Amino acid sequence: MSAMRIVDDLPTLAPVNEWRDSILKGDCVAAMEKLPEKSVDAIFADPPYNLQLGGDLHRPDQSKVDAVDDAWDQFDSFQAYDAFTRAWLLAARRVLKPNGTIWVIGSYHNIFRVGAKLQDLGFWILNDVVWRKTNPMPNFRGRRFQNAHETLIWASRDQKAKGYTFNYEALKAANDDVQMRTDWLFPICTGAERLKDAGGGKAHPTQKPEALLARVLMASTRPGDVVLDPFFGSGTTGAVAKRLGRHFVGIDREQAYIDAAIARIDGVEPLEKPDLAIMTGKRAEPRVAFVSLIEAGLVAPGLALCDAKRRWNARVRADGTLAVGAEAGSIHRMGAQVQGLDACNGWTFWHFETGGALKPIDELRREMRDRMAVAAA
Repeated sequence: MSAMRIVDDLPTLAPVNEWRDSILKGDCVAAMEKLPEKSVDAIFADPPYNLQLGGDLHRPDQSKVDAVDDAWDQFDSFQAYDAFTRAWLLAARRVLKPNGTIWVIGSYHNIFRVGAKLQDLGFWILNDVVWRKTNPMPNFRGRRFQNAHETLIWASRDQKAKGYTFNYEALKAANDDVQMRTDWLFPICTGAERLKDAGGGKAHPTQKPEALLARVLMASTRPGDVVLDPFFGSGTTGAVAKRLGRHFVGIDREQAYIDAAIARIDGVEPLEKPDLAIMTGKRAEPRVAFVSLIEAGLVAPGLALCDAKRRWNARVRADGTLAVGAEAGSIHRMGAQVQGLDACNGWTFWHFETGGALKPIDELRREMRDRMAVAAA
């Protein structure tokens, strides 16, 4: 990927090469309206939380807490915040591909209002994920529980959305072969990862940890996908996307944040392509019909098949069915019939002989899938 770009005057419906791996400077709704419809694979949104802070907050030693008090996080009313939320979600839904998904993160101040708007606009909530912080800020006033988590909503574009990316097998393998749960434990962004401004303060008050974004992108995107972040801030989404071989487009109004993000992302080295391969299971593989093997020349009509113990025999017919005696049917139905069962996986039941050894026809399906992968590359 080349060096980062700032785009101030993107033409309406500009092709992807004019805004991919760039930061669009300006209002998020106006910027998204210039992107082509159904042009991004995933969205990660960290919108203003509308924190409703009531005055300064101090620690027990009377030092002031560096809380979020920026103008961009302040709204006149809940109604104003709801209108803002509806506007940016509508714009986001327009640019999201039909099989794309959106992540929105928030706190108790805003996430329930955002969730309601998501549902009102037709998004379909897939999960809510709790980011549990290992090192949350204390509740200095001692009048509430310590707020130790934030909530992420993961949603598809609509209820009927099919084929959205969920790298289930990879997540399970990375989690010691146990299903990945919806409670994620990460520290807040501190130390060397926290960007600083010229005065040594936080470059951005709500910078998210890269580990959190890595989990999001590894779960719901593939290498080469385009990820949109309409509230780009310090550029965490862009930095992680670049490292993981994804493309991105960020939107922000604040030049100071944009400058910090550019310096950060330009210093990121992408991982090598072999290191980005995603583990998949059978469900993620393309469907191959048995007749496709005949059409590809991997199986010839008249080929003799048998089970692993040579108890039953069948012959392949030109139409992709198997003949057992006077009966014919699919590889699955005939496998079930000879065994007197209701169902059978014909791919693993039926074998062919090669070099004096029996091999399951599933090996021929694997060869077919390898050919398909090469053709698609």
